[in-house]
Amino acid sequence: MKKDFKRLLEEKYNGKETAEYDADKKRLAKGEPLAYVIGSQPFLGLTIYLDSHPLIPRPETEWWTEQLLANLEVRPPLGGRTSKLQFLDLCAGSGAIGCAALARLQNAHVYFGEINAAHEATIQKNIQANNLDVSRAHICIGDLFEPFTGMPAEGGSASGGKFDIIAANPPYIPDSRELPESVSGYEPALALRAGKDGLDVIRRIATEVPARLTPGGEAWIECDSAAAATAAGLFTARGLSALIRADQYGHPRVIIARSI
Repeated sequence: MKKDFKRLLEEKYNGKETAEYDADKKRLAKGEPLAYVIGSQPFLGLTIYLDSHPLIPRPETEWWTEQLLANLEVRPPLGGRTSKLQFLDLCAGSGAIGCAALARLQNAHVYFGEINAAHEATIQKNIQANNLDVSRAHICIGDLFEPFTGMPAEGGSASGGKFDIIAANPPYIPDSRELPESVSGYEPALALRAGKDGLDVIRRIATEVPARLTPGGEAWIECDSAAAATAAGLFTARGLSALIRADQYGHPRVIIARSI
């Protein structure tokens, strides 16, 4: 707790102890996550604001996003195309993944797909506050791929509803699993829980992904380590190749599904 108090004092109050700082210490003491109290979370060199209380970006997500972006920075263009990369941050929440893509991939149009309209302003803030290229950013509110249905294929930035890269940190916690009060009491259940086995949303993603990837495209989908093998099987059953990549702690964490 003392470490959190120190970080709060330094990051939010520039080392000055005030009445507002004392009030925020009480919020921390009650279990509210530090990122919400500060109002932001670092993510791959960016400051990600959390005004609408989306899911707080985790170190595991930051780790695999770095792996994905590093891979894209050195690989040849998908299919040898010269047009801009079409990148989708699905279940975007704060937009941390998509913002990192905007910052690192100068050849990418980045789409943010998010079901909760309350997060749209937060995503916009994170794009603007980090001085990212708004002309390459497209925020679409709706359920999973629904906002992209019927999207025209022509017109520069339009993706035609297909993407070269789909990156997602969807809800994947089983309904019955107990979570710390600092998580269950403050973070949105909509971004955490996904049915009895935690795979309800990933099942829906796996069903639609084959029709949403361009030839040679990839989907990087974060999952529960206990259900990684089952999650990978959902994608192979749809005719995709699927690899399981461990996180920095050695736990199965992300499915990389490729169109073949």
